[in-house]
Amino acid sequence: MEQKLFKLSDPYGSAPSRPPFKQSVSTSEPWHNIAVTRDYTLGQLLDQTIVRCGPQDALVYADRDFRLTWYEFGEEVDRLARGLMTLGVQRGEKVALWATNVPHWVPLMFATAKIGAILLPLNTNYKSAEIDFALKQSDTENLFLINGFRDTDYVQTLYDLIPELREQPRGQLASERYPHLKRVFFLGPEKHRGMYSVNEVFALAVQTPQAEYEERQREVDCHDVVNMQYTSGTTGFPKGVQLTHSNIANDGFWIGACQNLSAVDRVCIPVPLFHCFGCVLGVMACVNHGAAMVLVERYDAVNVMMSVEKERCTAVYGVPTMYIAMLDHPLFDKFDFSTLRTGLMSGSPCPVKRMQQCMDQMYMREVSIPYGLTETGPVMTQTRYFEPSIERKCTTIGQALPGIEVAIINPETGQICAINEPGEICCRGYNVMAGYYKEPEMTAKCIDANGWAHSGDIGQMDEQGYFYITGRLKDLIIRGGENISPKEVEDFIGHMPGVQDVQLVGVPSKKYGEQPAAFVIPMPDAEITEQDVEDFCRNKIAWFKIPKYIHFVENYPQTASGKIQKYKLRELAAQLWPDA
Repeated sequence: MEQKLFKLSDPYGSAPSRPPFKQSVSTSEPWHNIAVTRDYTLGQLLDQTIVRCGPQDALVYADRDFRLTWYEFGEEVDRLARGLMTLGVQRGEKVALWATNVPHWVPLMFATAKIGAILLPLNTNYKSAEIDFALKQSDTENLFLINGFRDTDYVQTLYDLIPELREQPRGQLASERYPHLKRVFFLGPEKHRGMYSVNEVFALAVQTPQAEYEERQREVDCHDVVNMQYTSGTTGFPKGVQLTHSNIANDGFWIGACQNLSAVDRVCIPVPLFHCFGCVLGVMACVNHGAAMVLVERYDAVNVMMSVEKERCTAVYGVPTMYIAMLDHPLFDKFDFSTLRTGLMSGSPCPVKRMQQCMDQMYMREVSIPYGLTETGPVMTQTRYFEPSIERKCTTIGQALPGIEVAIINPETGQICAINEPGEICCRGYNVMAGYYKEPEMTAKCIDANGWAHSGDIGQMDEQGYFYITGRLKDLIIRGGENISPKEVEDFIGHMPGVQDVQLVGVPSKKYGEQPAAFVIPMPDAEITEQDVEDFCRNKIAWFKIPKYIHFVENYPQTASGKIQKYKLRELAAQLWPDA
C-alpha cells in the first residue's frame, strides 16, 4: 500500500455528519476518503510493509546490539513460523507467551499469525495461581516462556505445576492438570528439560517446505481470531478476549494515523507487549505505517530516555506515571528529546501541568490520547496529532476513530443520550472483539443485541464530538494502566483464615489513578493484622493486585435490601488515605 501522510486541515474528512452534533453518537469518517478497513491478515500486512520499507529499521533495542531491518524481521518471522509448523502447531492452536519485551516477542506474534495460530500474551506479573488459571481456561496447546520476572521464577513455577515436564518426551506432553498442553518452549538459547529452545525452533524451519508454508498462509482469514488477551473485570477471574486479524490490524492503522505515523518515524515502546497498549497501539500502529519499533525490555526511565536520544525517536509511549518518572528524574536534562514530536499517553488522566511539561520539555507537541478497552480492539476514540487544545488533550478522550460508531447510551432506557447528557460509553464497528473465550453469557453482557460493546464507563459527548469520562458503572479498579478485578481479589483474601468478609475498592491516587484498598471484617476473636493480609497475598497474586491499604471494620454500609454500598466505601477510602 502506498504510504500516506495525514497532513489534514479537517479532522472529519469526508464525514457525512459534522458538528454541531444533535445527539451523543458519532462516527468519524475516514480522512481524505481513505478506506475505513482493509481485509488483510497480519501476515499480508507485514509482507506489504516489507515491500515498502525493506531496508529500513523495523525492530531495535538501543541498550544492546540488536537491530533488524524489515527484510531481516520478515526472515525471522518466517523461520519461526516454519519451525512451529515442523513441530506440529496447527491452525487455531493457541500459543501462550509469558515474557517481557524480549527481542523474539514481536517476531513470534507475526509467526503465529502467519500459520493461523492464536497468540495468548500472559501478564508478566502473574504468579502460580494466575498462570494456572490461564493455562486451564484457555485450553492452550503451546507455551513460550523466559527465565522469569521480578521475584518470580517462570521455569520453576512451570515445573511445580507440571512435574511431568521433566520426565516426558518433548512435544508429547501429557499433563493431567493441563490436558490440552502439548509443547513448551524456552524463549532463549538455553536448554531446559522438556522444553524446546528458540534456536531449535529456528533450526527446524528447513523441514517445512516453502510451498506448504505458503499454503498454510492462504488458509488464514482476516476474520480469524489471532490474539487472545486476558482482561480483568468485575466478575471474578479474567476473561479471554478474542481479537481477530481485522480487529487489531485496522485499529492499529487508525491509531497510527491519529499520530501521523509514517516510515520516517521511530517509536519508543517501553510499555508491556502483553498489554494491548504494547502489541496493538505500539506494534500494529508501527507495522501499518512502516515506523521503526524501538523496544525497551522493561520500563526504566534512564533506559527509555537513552533509547529516545540514541535512536532519535519521534514518538514515545507510556502511562502518565512513566512520563512523570522521566520528567522528575535527576538525569532528565542530560538527554536530548528534540527529535520527539508525538506519542501516546494512556491509562489514566494526565494533569495539565504534566502534559504541558511533556509538550515543552520533551517536544511532544503532537501527543495523542487514546481510549478504549481490550474488548474494543482496544481503541475507540483518540485525540488527533493536530489537536491544538491542551485542555482537550487532558480532559477529553478525543473523537471516534474513523469508521467506529461511538455513542453515549442511557443504561436504564437503552436510548442514545442528548448532547452533554451522561450515560455509558459504547461503541460498535470493525474493532469489537469476536467474544470472550468459552463465555457466551459474559459476551452477551458486554455486546448487546444491537452490536454495542459496553465499556462500563460513564461519560458524555459535546457538540464537537469530543468524549469525556465522568465516572464508572463497574467496580473495576485501574492502577497505573493495570486492571484489577475487586471480586477476584475479594475471593482470594476471603479464603484467608480469620477473614469473615472483604471488600476491595479503589482509592483516588495522583500518581497511579487508583490504588486498591481492602475493607476487612475479621472473624470473631480473630487476631489478624494488616501485615498478615499482605503476607497472605505476597507471591500468590500479582503484586499490583495486593491491597495498598487495609482497614478493619465491623460491618459495611448497606441498602435496605442488604446490598453493600461500595460507593460509600470508596468515599471512606478517600477520607482515610487522602494522599494515596
